Amino acid sequence: MRARAAAKPEESPEENPEYGGVNARAAAEQINSRRAAEQEESPVPRRSEWTTKNRNRSKKMKIAIVGASGAVGQEFLKILEERALPIDELLLFGSERSAGRTYTFRGREIPVRLLQHNDDFRGVDFALTSAGAGTSREFAETITRYGTVMIDNSSAFRMEADVPLVVPEVNPEDAKNAPRRIIANPNCTTIQMVVALNAIERLSHITRVHVSTYQSASGAGAAAMAELEAQHAELCAGKEPTVSKFAFQLAYNVIPHIDVFTENDYTKEEMKMFNETRKIMHSDVRVSATCVRVPVMRAHSESVWLETERPVSVEEARAAFAAAPGVVLMDDPAAKVYPMPLFVAGKDPVYVGRIRRDLTSDNGLTFWCVSDQIRKGAALNAVQILETLL
Repeated sequence: MRARAAAKPEESPEENPEYGGVNARAAAEQINSRRAAEQEESPVPRRSEWTTKNRNRSKKMKIAIVGASGAVGQEFLKILEERALPIDELLLFGSERSAGRTYTFRGREIPVRLLQHNDDFRGVDFALTSAGAGTSREFAETITRYGTVMIDNSSAFRMEADVPLVVPEVNPEDAKNAPRRIIANPNCTTIQMVVALNAIERLSHITRVHVSTYQSASGAGAAAMAELEAQHAELCAGKEPTVSKFAFQLAYNVIPHIDVFTENDYTKEEMKMFNETRKIMHSDVRVSATCVRVPVMRAHSESVWLETERPVSVEEARAAFAAAPGVVLMDDPAAKVYPMPLFVAGKDPVYVGRIRRDLTSDNGLTFWCVSDQIRKGAALNAVQILETLL
């Protein structure tokens, strides 16, 4: 059935050798098991080791989540439940549609309050916000008025000079210079790329990057995931697929269009990767991106080509990735072992594989990386920012 265009563009089998079969699944399980066993030694721990720096670990904190009912808000709840943060009180905020709902946290039922311009944030130490750029701009002063540090997942403040843009594996010190008490969480595609790029940057300065992203439906929210599921069901039933969230039918299709196009014919999503990478890495690196929506539910993939000032061997790169905080090396292509959303969804690290010399540049390398964009690409990164401040 022919794909039908939407009225508006998008905003913001185990034995089959083609998919790696049981070899890749077994390798992924072994890697994840080993990673879990080594967490206490990891430079970016799953549990809070950052808290010994500047604050007494026994001090109880008051934390707020804004946008608690959304996909990232729900992931905030899961991650805070998992980690050993000394939270005395958790406040949940949302829109009129979600106000009144309750969620369980550490055995207690917590109601969602309506986000309003009032004194609800008095005494709150940190606010994790993921309710859209418009809401973040409108409520930033209300949230930070009494000293609350706002860690914002939206695009509202990312490129403002007096707001740090932070990925803790790359530039944790930037989080400590936030004069407006606002710290921005980068775009999901940027986060996973710079975590990987940083490993190579430590070997030789990266001058250029070309990247193609393969972004899952969940990057566009819960409604997009539901639409993809509905489209598969409708097409299998011989019906016309419902198309509203994306520019075109996503099921059995790929869409080279995420966010709106700018004057230079790159989309805003693609320009985020250019601008945010330079700010996070304090670098003059140039990034050319093509961002593509693919019919995958969760976890983004990226094909990355980079050029360095001096040649970096594949062996050097593998060793650097293996030692890098927040990175898991998954690179044995002969055994069909490489990262895929199938194995990575729901995991914390950035998985890197398919590392090889570029055939067109003596100083070029290429690699493939996959990461869960709701966890590391959003909620986990924000919580790690919080932990760097403790």
